[in-house]
Amino acid sequence: NVGGFWIIDVPSKAEAIEWISRAPFAEGDVEIRQIAEAADFGEEFTPELRAHEEGLRAKMERA
Repeated sequence: NVGGFWIIDVPSKAEAIEWISRAPFAEGDVEIRQIAEAADFGEEFTPELRAHEEGLRAKMERA
């Protein structure tokens, strides 16, 4: 069962663990995953790929 998810913006995994330790539930499992951002890919995220991503984001906003 998946009960939902949260996206939090914290500077470290340790802070994510601290944050989730205050979550309002007593049972179940918690999974912490890092979300990659464009800057994480360095030079491999070419101007062409950046333009493609921006086009996709614009398309989603119009939907």
